[in-house]
Amino acid sequence: MARNGQLSNYFNGAWQPSAASESMDVTNPATGEVIARTPLGGESDVGAVVESAARAFPEWRRTPPEERIQYLFKFKQLLEAHFDEIAESITVENGKTLVEAKAELRRSVENVEVACGIPVLMQGYNLEDVARGIDEMMIRQPLGVVAAITPFNFPVMVPLWFLPYAIACGNTFIAKPSERVPLSMQLIVRLLEETGLPKGVVNLVNGGKSAVDALLAHPDVRAISFVGSTPVARYIYSRGAENGKRVQCQGGAKNHVVVLPDADLEMATHIISDSAFGCAGQRCLAVSVAITVGEARKPFRDAIVEQARSITVGYGLDEGVQMGPVITRDSKERIEGLIARGASAGGSVVLDGRNANIDRYGTGNFIKPTVLADLAPESDLVDTEIFGPVLTLRHADTIDEALVMLAKSKYGNAASIFTASGAAARKFRYEAPAGNIGVNIGVAAPMAYFPFSGWKDSFLGVLHGQGHDAVEFYTDKKVVIERWPKEWSRKF
Repeated sequence: MARNGQLSNYFNGAWQPSAASESMDVTNPATGEVIARTPLGGESDVGAVVESAARAFPEWRRTPPEERIQYLFKFKQLLEAHFDEIAESITVENGKTLVEAKAELRRSVENVEVACGIPVLMQGYNLEDVARGIDEMMIRQPLGVVAAITPFNFPVMVPLWFLPYAIACGNTFIAKPSERVPLSMQLIVRLLEETGLPKGVVNLVNGGKSAVDALLAHPDVRAISFVGSTPVARYIYSRGAENGKRVQCQGGAKNHVVVLPDADLEMATHIISDSAFGCAGQRCLAVSVAITVGEARKPFRDAIVEQARSITVGYGLDEGVQMGPVITRDSKERIEGLIARGASAGGSVVLDGRNANIDRYGTGNFIKPTVLADLAPESDLVDTEIFGPVLTLRHADTIDEALVMLAKSKYGNAASIFTASGAAARKFRYEAPAGNIGVNIGVAAPMAYFPFSGWKDSFLGVLHGQGHDAVEFYTDKKVVIERWPKEWSRKF
C-alpha cells in the first residue's frame, strides 16, 4: 500500500504506484508527526483507474445481486474483525477520539448491512394489461463507473455512505479520499481485497484538485458523489452536470438548536455540548448555534459554559480524552481568527479556547471548546461555517422568532429543538427549514436506511446518500412495454 512512505493507488485488483511527481505530507493532527505522503495524482492516474473500473463493469453488472452481496457479507465480517485497527487509524490521521472513531465505524458498518438488502431494495414493479394484451414493467439497471470524492472529517463513514450501495447495485466504484486522511481508506480497500471481490470493481485514486477535475471530465464516469464545503460542492455539481453526469453534493452547514424554557436543562446541556464539541466541531451535523427562548437564556448559558469548560482535550488515543485537535495548523489559525473577528465586532467570548496548551502535544492543532455570545444579528459570523469547536449563543423571545432566525440561514442541513412540549416539537418539525430534524436530539444523523437529507446550500442534487435514495441514485430506470399476440404463439 505504500512505498517509502508514499501511498499507492489501487486498480486492476492490485496496489500500483502513482504517476504523480508531487506529493503532500499526511500528519497526525495531535502530534504533528508526518505519518505518510499522499501522491497528488491527476489525469494520468485517474485515467488508469477509470479504465480498470470500466473494464470490470460488464461482467460485474451481469453478476446476480444475490452473488454481489456475498462480498459485502464478507466485508462486514472483516470490518468487525479489524474494528479496533481501523478505529485507531481514524484517530491517528483525523484527530478525533478513539470513542468517536469507533462510533464512526459503527455507522459505516450499518451502511454495509443495509446495502446487503439490494435484492429487495433494487426491485422494480410491473402491471399487466396496461392495455389489452400489453404488459408494462419498470426495472433498475446500474449506471456503470461511479466515483465518490470524500472529506477529511469522516475518513471511513462517508466513503461507506456510497461504496456498498454502488457496488451492490452492479456499478464499479472509484474512491478519491481526502488527501489529508488517506490511510483509513487504504485499510478499507485492503479488506475489500480480502473478500475476493473481482478486480476493478472497487478502485482507489489519491490526489487533490487535479484528480477531482479529471474525474469530473472523464466521459466514462457516470456519477459523482461528494461531501465537503459548499463552495467546492457548487464547483463539483456544476462541472459534473455540465459533463452530463449524475451528481449529489453534500455541502456546508450552520446547524441551529432551539432550547425552550421547559427543556430538561441537564439533558439538553450534555447533548448539545457533545454535538457542538464532539469531533472538535468538525462534522456537518454539529450544533453551531444555540438559540435560547424566553427564560432559558441565563440557565442554559451558565450550564453550557460549565459543561464545555470541563471537557478534557488531548490526543484521541490517550485515556480520558474527550475532544481531539482540529485537522491542520491552517484550520486552527482560521478558527482562531474567526473567534477574534467575533470579539472585535462586539461579540463576547464567554469561554475562550484559543492558545490551548496541551501537555506533551505542543505541536498539535488544539483549540479548546469556545462559546461566543452577543453577536450582532447582521454579523457575517452568524451564518459563517466555522467548522471547529465553537458554539454561538443567540436569544429569541418566542419559538416563532427562533424559527425566523433559522429561516434566514443560507444552510439547511440540520436543526434541533429541546422541549417537553409535544405541540412545540411538532411546530418545529413542521416549520424548521432543514433536512435533518432532531427533537431532544443533538446530532440528527439518520440511520442508514433513511436518506441523509439536507436543504438549501447544504445540499445540491435531488437524491441523497443512504437507503432508498442511494439505490435510486446508482441505478437507471428502464420501462419495458410488451405485447405478445396470440397468433405468434401458434407458430411454435
